[in-house]
Amino acid sequence: MDEQDQKSKRVAQWLMLGVIMTVIQIALGGITRLTGSGLSITEWDVVTGALPPLNEAQWLTLFAKYKTTPQFQLLNFDFTLSNFKFIFFWEWFHRLWARTIGLVFAFGFIYFLVKKYFQPKMIQPLIILFLLGALQGAIGWIMVASGLEGDAVYVKPTRLALHFVFALGLLAYTYWFALSLLVQPIRRNSGNQDVSKQIKYIRTFGTIILFILFFQLIYGALMAGHKAANVASTWPTINGEWIPSAMKSKDSFLLNAVNNTIWVHFVHRGFAYLLFFSIIFWSPSLIKLQGNNFWVRARVTPLVLVFVQVLLGIFTVLASVHIIPGVWGGFEWLAQLHQLVGMLLLLSVVNIMYATKKY
Repeated sequence: MDEQDQKSKRVAQWLMLGVIMTVIQIALGGITRLTGSGLSITEWDVVTGALPPLNEAQWLTLFAKYKTTPQFQLLNFDFTLSNFKFIFFWEWFHRLWARTIGLVFAFGFIYFLVKKYFQPKMIQPLIILFLLGALQGAIGWIMVASGLEGDAVYVKPTRLALHFVFALGLLAYTYWFALSLLVQPIRRNSGNQDVSKQIKYIRTFGTIILFILFFQLIYGALMAGHKAANVASTWPTINGEWIPSAMKSKDSFLLNAVNNTIWVHFVHRGFAYLLFFSIIFWSPSLIKLQGNNFWVRARVTPLVLVFVQVLLGIFTVLASVHIIPGVWGGFEWLAQLHQLVGMLLLLSVVNIMYATKKY
């Protein structure tokens, strides 16, 4: 490995650290949502907000601010200071981890810039990466602000979905960038038409799967935002119906599609089945294609993960009947694992699309 390759590897390791930290950040976002902690901090102090309250007087000041929110007045009016400290911790830690990611990228960028590790081809992806990170922070605050006004006791589900999808976009882009510095795609044999057709088919079908997965993840976030898991804690039917009658509404199609909890639940399940069978149908072509060591490992991962993801989805729905407000239990663990495997499934499809790209 020459010096330039060694430098690229170091940059890629820095990016992979960012990928791991982003996965943790999204997981923390899930915990924040499941514990109802997202609205516990009513201000956005980028610098001073990095420190938690250091004495009782500061805690009481922040608790007094929380008492002015609709969530406290309409939902958590019986909260003690101890209850507030619990939800405050998760939202604070979620924000602290975001700040830490920013610092890791900022200091890493400065270090590699000074050491002249960056190649010209890295500049544009790095600019896009920083813009995506800044945009995600802004969307996060817009999302929180939506729950601090009117009679909202939680953040708006549509804004939660937007925040989640942009986080996944940032995750996937960072991962792709790192792969481009670490892994060679499959070397195409221009004289072998069968291989070219195989790869074209894999990429075409992979694009369709990414499209399905995109909407599946959006509806997963809407499920979370509406707390829609326990509106139908049965499987395989939805409250005894294959097509729920409760999907009917006087609202417009668009409003129904994002606000009707049974509709959201039904669509999320439907996309899950579609994704499951699409990946089963796709996988033989992946396994048949030969490639480098990266490809050999990557080609079976989507199939394994989609099986795990569907099972977790079913168990999460069935466990939702046992939800106890304010208590972390089996449902919360399953929901968190469901989200984590969803992220890994996305990255597994990114592996396939990267490995089969032209270079």
